[in-house]
Amino acid sequence: MFKKVIVAEDQDDINKGVVASLQELEVPEIQHVQYCDDAYLRIKRAAMDNKPFELLITDLSFNADHREQKLSSGEDLSEVLRKEFPDLKIIMYSVEDRLQRVRHMMQKLGINAYVCKGRHGLKDLSNAIELVNNDKTYLSSHVSNALRPSQDLEIDDFDLLLVEKLSHGLSQDEISSEFKTKNISPSSLSSIEKRLNKLKIEFKANNAIHLVSKVKDLGLI
Repeated sequence: MFKKVIVAEDQDDINKGVVASLQELEVPEIQHVQYCDDAYLRIKRAAMDNKPFELLITDLSFNADHREQKLSSGEDLSEVLRKEFPDLKIIMYSVEDRLQRVRHMMQKLGINAYVCKGRHGLKDLSNAIELVNNDKTYLSSHVSNALRPSQDLEIDDFDLLLVEKLSHGLSQDEISSEFKTKNISPSSLSSIEKRLNKLKIEFKANNAIHLVSKVKDLGLI
C-alpha cells in the first residue's frame, strides 16, 4: 500500500472522509491541502528532499476565494505534475461526470483513476486506491464508458468543441471567427456548416438545439 499520500480538497467534510478512507487502508503518512498551488509546492519540496509523495488525490473543481492561484483546478494541477513527476499516481475525485471530461483526464492527462463523488463515493475511492497501488486504473461505474471511443460514435474532440460552443449560444459565424482567432482548424464557415450537418445526421438531430441536447444527454459535453 502507498506510504505517502497528499489530498487536495477544499471542502473540509469531504477532506475528512478521504483522509479517513486512507487511514482505514493503513497509509502511514497523509497530508492534505485546500489549494492546488499548495499541493504542487509540497509535492515538489518532498521530491527535492528525496521523500516523494506516491499518490495525489485531488478534486477537479476548487472554489475561488481571496487568494490568487496559479493552478486553479485539479486539471491544471494534474497537467503540471504529470510532466514534472511522471511516476506520481493521481486519482481525481469529483462530482463531474461528463464522459468527455473524464476521457480527457484519463487519456490526455494520464491520471490513474477517476472516482465520482456520491453515495458510494468513498467506497469507490478505496477500491480505486487499492487498484492504483497495484498499477491498475479505475473508473466509477457510471462513467466507465468514457474510454470507449466517443461512445462508438464518429465524433472527435473538434466536434465536441463545436457543439460546446453552440451550447453557449454562439452562432456559426461567431464560432468561425473565434476559431480563426485561436488558430483552431478547420475554421471556415463552410467547414463548420459541413461538420454540424454531419453531426446532425450522426445523432439523428433535427436542428442545432436538438443536437446540443442529445450530446448533453450522453454526457459528452
